[in-house]
Amino acid sequence: MRDPSQPKPVLSGWRTKSMDRVLATRLRHAGWLRFTVGILALGVLAGCGYTLSSTLDQKYQTIHVAAFLNESREYDLQAPLTNALIRKFLTDGRLEVVDMETADLLVEGVILGYRQKGLTFDPDDEVTQFLTVISAGVRLTDRQTGEVIWEDPLMAGETSYYTRVIGATSDRLRGNAETFLPTVRSFQTQEENFAASEALEQLASDIYYRTIEPW
Repeated sequence: MRDPSQPKPVLSGWRTKSMDRVLATRLRHAGWLRFTVGILALGVLAGCGYTLSSTLDQKYQTIHVAAFLNESREYDLQAPLTNALIRKFLTDGRLEVVDMETADLLVEGVILGYRQKGLTFDPDDEVTQFLTVISAGVRLTDRQTGEVIWEDPLMAGETSYYTRVIGATSDRLRGNAETFLPTVRSFQTQEENFAASEALEQLASDIYYRTIEPW
């Protein structure tokens, strides 16, 4: 029986969300959204200067990253996502990664879906470029009080990649792939494994930034 003082299970109510809606949104905004965000970020950095300060309450000094669950139809996704998120906190250093018992904060989540959609096609109607989207539900909890600091039932990381048909790669994050990208080996082609790794890396970044800057 679950201790009523503990947070509700992370899966509660999250599987009612539509992955198809997420995929459609990603397709619709894939082009102009990155450009717009990039321009806005440059403007903010130019006007304010870069800072390592955080809006997270200073009473929080430690965090535990629970192993992600996997409710998708694909395997070998949860460990790379968990490891990528832990690496981001270790690299940043503002929150010390510790075990569950001594942590001020607990981040936990579940991978909900893995989807692909053809973006471009050759004259024979074979897909030459795919969009890959991995979705997850994530929650950050105050370990001492049980208060949910933030909860998002449907976050997503995405990337696009070219198939072997045209012998090209997307090359978005792959310059440091061997060192920094989470390793996925469950798919038949190296291109799709790299794409899944990139999508998980982006998802881990979103979770990390949401934790460091929750407001």
